[in-house]
Amino acid sequence: MEQNLASRLHERQGAAVTNFALRLPPPHSALAQETLKDPYLFDFLGLADDAHEREIENALIRHITRFLIELDSGFAYVGRQFRLEVGGDEFFIDLLFYHTRLKCYVVIEIKGGAFKPEHIGQLNFYLSAINAQVKAPDDKPTIGLLLCRSKNSIVAQYAVNGIEKPIGIAEFDLLRDLPVPLAENLPSIEEIEAEFAGDLPNEPEAQS
Repeated sequence: MEQNLASRLHERQGAAVTNFALRLPPPHSALAQETLKDPYLFDFLGLADDAHEREIENALIRHITRFLIELDSGFAYVGRQFRLEVGGDEFFIDLLFYHTRLKCYVVIEIKGGAFKPEHIGQLNFYLSAINAQVKAPDDKPTIGLLLCRSKNSIVAQYAVNGIEKPIGIAEFDLLRDLPVPLAENLPSIEEIEAEFAGDLPNEPEAQS
């Protein structure tokens, strides 16, 4: 409970921008919506805020247990850089999972910068390929999750509304913000430097 409160889970759960209500039947659409968060907290990776996409992907796999905890219950890891062959060309999905409650594959693509509408086309293509080549007849339609550093929620909603496949868009944070009361009570860099300067012993006076 304390961990959930500290991570603001109640604020993040179900907050991703999606088209699930348009593309999935109820109650499956509601369950899928609640499965996603926004933002995802990846502060456990120990990466700087300017880390690149491949660095983030590699770190998530190194910390796969923590990653699965952040994704939440039901996610089963299938693979990274999952290879697809379409018309003789090779394509590689960043991360592929299977969700045991939703009974479907979940394709996760990571973008190191801000969301752009063209990112959706690539993810939509991957969903089509997984549905055609990997999905079993009794599996539900594959879901896509695009993780980006930032997004304009209105632009993101417009982008997914025009796509036939179920897709969600969420941000991720590499560095978690401090709680406001704690941040306000921390001393500034100038105050810390002044304190250290005051603690330094005076140099002994030269003796004649």
